[in-house]
Amino acid sequence: MVDKAKIYQIPGLEDGRKADEPCTIVIFGASGDLTVRKLIPALYHLYIDGQMPESFRVVGFARRKKTDESWREEMRAGIEKYSRTCNVNDSQWQSFSENLCYHCGDLTDAVAYDALAGRLAKFGDSQLSRNLVFYLAISPSLFGEVVDQLHTNKLLKRYEEGAAQWQRVVVEKPFGHDLKSAQLLNNHLIRHARERQVFRIDHYLGKETVQNIMMFRFSNAIFEQLWNREAIDHIQITVSEDIGVGSRGGYFEEVGTLRDMMQNHLLQIMSLVAMEPPPSLEAEDIRNEKVKLLKSIRKMTPEMVSKNVVRGQYFAGTVNEDARNGYRQEERVDPESNIETFVAMKLFVDNWRWSDVPFYLRTGKNLPHRASEVRVQFRPTPNVLFAAQDNLDLHANALTLRLQPDEGISLRFNGKVPGNSIQTRPVRMNFGYDAEFGAYTPEAYERLLLEAMAGDATLFIRRDEVETAWQIVDSIREGWGEIPLSNREFYAAGTWGPVAADDLLKVDNHLWHTPVPANK
Repeated sequence: MVDKAKIYQIPGLEDGRKADEPCTIVIFGASGDLTVRKLIPALYHLYIDGQMPESFRVVGFARRKKTDESWREEMRAGIEKYSRTCNVNDSQWQSFSENLCYHCGDLTDAVAYDALAGRLAKFGDSQLSRNLVFYLAISPSLFGEVVDQLHTNKLLKRYEEGAAQWQRVVVEKPFGHDLKSAQLLNNHLIRHARERQVFRIDHYLGKETVQNIMMFRFSNAIFEQLWNREAIDHIQITVSEDIGVGSRGGYFEEVGTLRDMMQNHLLQIMSLVAMEPPPSLEAEDIRNEKVKLLKSIRKMTPEMVSKNVVRGQYFAGTVNEDARNGYRQEERVDPESNIETFVAMKLFVDNWRWSDVPFYLRTGKNLPHRASEVRVQFRPTPNVLFAAQDNLDLHANALTLRLQPDEGISLRFNGKVPGNSIQTRPVRMNFGYDAEFGAYTPEAYERLLLEAMAGDATLFIRRDEVETAWQIVDSIREGWGEIPLSNREFYAAGTWGPVAADDLLKVDNHLWHTPVPANK
């Protein structure tokens, strides 16, 4: 059982969270960007922070021919280029890299898996060869093949209570492209493993502020009592990207922003913001409440989709003084494409706490800057006491949870301007992780890999969460049908989206809150 009382280690804290049992992490797709940019840097920082098990191994599995040493050199270069410190200590790297090895093989070749089993057996420590984390940093179309091969070679077994060893499968999104494909994928994943052995990653759930949402909501009485329809007017969730699709045009033509971002990241954040308090901090109790919330989101008919959901697609413009192509001019994109690069929607949660409170979600590419935030807009006070006063700049109170890049929380309230006259203006109280704790915020993959090794599924997505989210998205796609984008759904790169997204809020006399750039 994972000890929830422990905390993650940060500089200055000696009793940090640690994955204790010896284990081997096998990374399928060891030659890919995810491995060099995120996974190995995360494991390296966990190691130098003393959070890895005393005994561990990392095996990279890929088709390209490489030696252990050449792969290690590639991984060190990746840490120096992409990690949060970009600084590698020679002695620390030497001791860490001794645990890295490379295994050449084709994902569809049974012989390669047999050889992998033989290599694991040579590690000596029985736990290193039996406690296994299989990280599938590969195309979802190959998930089933890898799981089948692992089972055939007796590397993956269905978990039994009291077993002396364990195996876990970590998979990256996308989890299908609609409900039907997600169900087929999930069925295949649990053919040879139990649901509790499958860890579906959404890296947003590893971010410090996302995890802090529950702590903030349920440990602070002043906010917990206000977290309902009586005090809150509406909630906005914004995830903006300041880049276009780049070289991923072919992938994006198949997926689009609704599937790529809304189905997972934004709905996951919304579930944490709006769910009921769980009876405990156990993983299943938390995930049960998230599923209940997702199932409470009002179902959309095609008519509701036309009123409550907006698509968008960027055309040529400028982002941070950098000229950008329009989406239809990007590489491997249909010049008449109707794929959305922006989505905004209004959702309602049909339960007692949130009845008639709108949740506005938006995400898009080539927006002015990169930011992720949750904006909680409280109801305004009655306009009675100050109604006769002139020059008052009164605003409703608002709470902003900044998820990236400048993680923290701010509260807006009204204050009197010093002087003899009655003038007001909104002021803010700001909390920033760096300023308050004087420590780094761990990368999401550090947290997620640590949890996978520890067997804590709290920050991972359960099967019914995935499938419920797809039901919401599928109903929206059905409402869109083959209707082409309208003129009001196009937006210039470097702006905050199409005018149709502003219209979505104007109907309710609301405005989008513009995220503030980092350090501003």
